[in-house]
Amino acid sequence: MTENNLAKLLDEAIRLELLVADLYALFNEKFPEDGPFWWKLSLEEMNHAALLKSGRDHFLPVGQFPLELASSTIDILSGQNRDLVDLLDRYRHHPPSRAEAFLLAHGLETSAAELHFQHAMEKHPQTPAMQIFRSLNSEDLDHAQRILEYMKGHGIS
Repeated sequence: MTENNLAKLLDEAIRLELLVADLYALFNEKFPEDGPFWWKLSLEEMNHAALLKSGRDHFLPVGQFPLELASSTIDILSGQNRDLVDLLDRYRHHPPSRAEAFLLAHGLETSAAELHFQHAMEKHPQTPAMQIFRSLNSEDLDHAQRILEYMKGHGIS
């Protein structure tokens, strides 16, 4: 993959993380009883975006970006981003139920792009750049499992 194509892919991945952060921030507003949970997830998604942006800006130009973080296609990410923009617009005017919000979040966190990021972060790093990404992201893992645990602990089915 050329540097230009990888940069475009990373731009879409960064946008995805920021859109998911926006969605969780919206859930924070709409469901104050779960506010701290949604806020923490939103901040972690913003952190994922910042990690990718840092990698794009600092590691990509010198050919050191960890390719294991970028296996999705631009088309898949672009489609997910379009869907999220539509969801955000709809939910700003007509929010989902509390249970629907959690189910949607779980679905997002088990999407191909998020699972790939999760698996890359869990693997033993093969490069110094990947070790840096893994260290910086060590506290922000396994959103899907945390969502399920929160739902179970708060009687959300």
